[in-house]
Amino acid sequence: MPKVSSRAAFLAGSADDVEAAFYEALQTGNTEQLMACWAHEDEVVCVHPGGGRLVGLAAIRASFEAMFANGVIRAWPERVRRIDTMTSAVRHVLERIEVRTEQGAREALVIATNVYHKTTDGWKMVVHHASPATESELQEVMQTQVLH
Repeated sequence: MPKVSSRAAFLAGSADDVEAAFYEALQTGNTEQLMACWAHEDEVVCVHPGGGRLVGLAAIRASFEAMFANGVIRAWPERVRRIDTMTSAVRHVLERIEVRTEQGAREALVIATNVYHKTTDGWKMVVHHASPATESELQEVMQTQVLH
């Protein structure tokens, strides 16, 4: 995804600009940039791979701060399927994640769904739901290019 300035992504950008800013924030460990991607609504939702449902900006911020305390999250979109309307956008993403283990760096694949709404502040994320990819899901993704 092309790099985009945070200001452009949040004021006049597209859902793709916010998506790029979100993944850039993960890779740089920038909590403020990451949280600027989210809508300022009570019902925003985040589910991390293997984790529970987090509702609200405070819970989402706390979860990412805890993750960033262990280092940046080396995640980048491998494949993206886009569904757009005038006021909503959905991104089904196959993410490649670099995971640090005792044996060194390893790669894992995650299937994520990111939902954006067009608000008075521009495009904002309202849902990020990520799950570890299973072997059968990966085969389905590679054959049909549909992630969920």
